[in-house]
Amino acid sequence: MTTVPTTSALRAARRRDRRVYTRSHPVLFALLAATRRRAVTRIGGAVLVHGTEPYRQALTRIPLDRTAAGTTGGAARELSAGSTLFDQEGTGHRATRRALADDLGAAGVEQLRPVWRDVLDRRLAPLGAGRDVDLVPLARELAGATVRALLGTTGDPMAIASAAAAAAAAAIRDHLPGPRPPGTARAAAAATTRLEALLAPTSGEASEPALRAMLAVAAVNTTVAALPRAVAWCADGELWEQAADDRLRPALVGELLRVIAPSPLLPRVAAADAELDGCPVRAGYRLILIARHAARAHDQLPDARHPVPSAVTQLVFGAGTHACPGARLARAQLDDTLAALAPHRPTVLRARADRSAALPGWRSLTVRAVAARQSQESR
Repeated sequence: MTTVPTTSALRAARRRDRRVYTRSHPVLFALLAATRRRAVTRIGGAVLVHGTEPYRQALTRIPLDRTAAGTTGGAARELSAGSTLFDQEGTGHRATRRALADDLGAAGVEQLRPVWRDVLDRRLAPLGAGRDVDLVPLARELAGATVRALLGTTGDPMAIASAAAAAAAAAIRDHLPGPRPPGTARAAAAATTRLEALLAPTSGEASEPALRAMLAVAAVNTTVAALPRAVAWCADGELWEQAADDRLRPALVGELLRVIAPSPLLPRVAAADAELDGCPVRAGYRLILIARHAARAHDQLPDARHPVPSAVTQLVFGAGTHACPGARLARAQLDDTLAALAPHRPTVLRARADRSAALPGWRSLTVRAVAARQSQESR
């Protein structure tokens, strides 16, 4: 009989996970928490969108300026000094996204799967011998190796992950309130140049360096943020039995990605006048779309047996034509990570939040296999 996780354990998992916000962006987290009781709140020229339906409407019904300063597309353009996946429009944008969707479709993900499974097998082997494992370096190598295979380059996976993290950390400062630290633009440009050099294609065929760099930034940073946090949830929330169950694990993956919300907010700018939940939105207003609140990450604990509707779960990947094309890849990587860890039933020994990363996450998360320790003690 499968053990049902206790509410107290799940709440303990949520308390630990909250530390990645309170220790990296405490002021921003406090502002979002203070305004979340209302679906939409306007503060000056900024509109904070917490509600599920207003969030979806903002992404699908309001024309957005995808190159404005302080948006994902604006940061991408500033980094790359050219068009990217994030701010392209029209036929070029659609063609690029179709090509990427093919690469990250079911067949593409299956082609990539051996790459990250090799990393999991090698990096998690010490758990079986009773040794501790830090899951953050594992996530970095897994992400870097996947990006290298996806883009057909020979760059070192850890170097790719490091450069992608540095580029994102510099660019994210455009998204946050307050003045930009001196040298931000130079640091972002230098990090992107290093990343583009690592991602040069091996075949010599024509390629967009900026597009390749931004794909790497998105893939690496979301993976490094998500995988260790999901493992901590399983360890603290008594979820390993569900992770070991092939029937429940897909639903658990969806629920964990929902409560983690690797990209917790999406900065956008309205390109035309509109209205959200009765709140007027003017062209040029900054929209702060809080994905974690729209997906109910803050008030609905994960439940693989009774998951929230898939339309809500999907919101952590956006909505409409600009939804993240890497959703299938993210789910597959987390599914394989949980399946590999479940036999060990690891517990968290040490966790340190990353105060400088672009996305809320752990700088280190060290785990130890409970199953292996119990086996050694019984001998």
